[in-house]
Amino acid sequence: MYKEFGISEKLENLAIETQKEIEDIFSKINKTCEYNSLKVLKAFQKNNVSEMHFNSTTGYGYGDIGRECIENIFSDILKAEDCLVRNQFISGTHALTVTLFALLRPGDTLLSINGKPYDTLDSVIGIEENKSSLKSFGIKYEQIDLVNDEFDYAKIEERVKKGGIKLIEIQRSRGYDNRSSISIERVEKVVKLIKNINKEIIIMVDNCYCEFVGEKEPLEVGADIIVGSLIKNLGGGIAQNGAYIAGKKELVELAAERLTSPGQGKEVGPSLGANKSILQGIYMAPSVVTSSLKTAVFASKMLEKIGYKVFPKYDEERVDIVQTIEFGNAQDLIKYCQGIQMGSAIDSSSIPEPWDMPGYNDKIIMASGSFTQGSSIELSCDGPIRPPYIAFMQGGLTYEYGKLGVLKAIQNILK
Repeated sequence: MYKEFGISEKLENLAIETQKEIEDIFSKINKTCEYNSLKVLKAFQKNNVSEMHFNSTTGYGYGDIGRECIENIFSDILKAEDCLVRNQFISGTHALTVTLFALLRPGDTLLSINGKPYDTLDSVIGIEENKSSLKSFGIKYEQIDLVNDEFDYAKIEERVKKGGIKLIEIQRSRGYDNRSSISIERVEKVVKLIKNINKEIIIMVDNCYCEFVGEKEPLEVGADIIVGSLIKNLGGGIAQNGAYIAGKKELVELAAERLTSPGQGKEVGPSLGANKSILQGIYMAPSVVTSSLKTAVFASKMLEKIGYKVFPKYDEERVDIVQTIEFGNAQDLIKYCQGIQMGSAIDSSSIPEPWDMPGYNDKIIMASGSFTQGSSIELSCDGPIRPPYIAFMQGGLTYEYGKLGVLKAIQNILK
């Protein structure tokens, strides 16, 4: 079967050897999956989920009991006072944008403490000039870069004591930056530092790619509000679109009124048939995140064996589902991404090429043979065409499909 799939016997044997070497890592990942599955199951039972919650609303969406049930479930799982889970969100970037515009006012200052946020926020913040940016509304932006992959605690303390900061943003996943993703322990440490100086500063965490990788989420360690996408971890590969905003009730209410309109907030927003897929998605999410993590561990070990620089290494702590591979040249980066596409169930005959993707400053190559367009919890791989030519791989609805995709991609660069 491997031969028919275009995988050489040599690569198959290397995969068998690798599989044996990572069994202990898989066992640890399985334990986290069981913990998070229990958390989800308890939330479903507490909220008495039944078939009636699968029903849909149209128009204004008044009285959507399924939507309300979903938001209660997410609140319980994420330990939030309130939660906004809507298919009206187009993406994680959209939900982050809504949150920032909801919580910041002209004259306020936004501070990022892990360097520049993800590329798609450049135009939102005003780093890239845009007439609709926060900057255009008189909202100031500052950033403090990481030092040796760690928060610059001294600079953060100095800046917070100086005053004038309304909101601090933390992006846990590395995005297209060459840094470590931020663990929940590091989030807790920096939150304590900030709150000991000024309890009024809002701490917002971009939690994309990180949910269910560990046993705790940022709200449990003092963050005020978190944001994530449903076509990443918590959608379980089943939710077809949407995102969530969770945290303190008054902050979620502000976000809801920014998404819809003042005075209506969470009371409106038709589910349009999405309730069942969102419920089934969050139910399956612990297992799907586990598959993604196993796929990443396998890829890390395999690509390290054949000579590429990988991060994290197969046995290092994981904070998100992202695996990076540094190829050092554009050709191997492109061929690996094309191989991921070849190993997909959808559009496997398509050949991705670098292009000028909206919201990015470099040409991007993106492979995603997914059932939902752009779904990052399904096996995908992308990267900017710039030195040192790093691929960012994530996802895998099942480990078996993820493993096959990785093997196909490796075979493509070995050719």
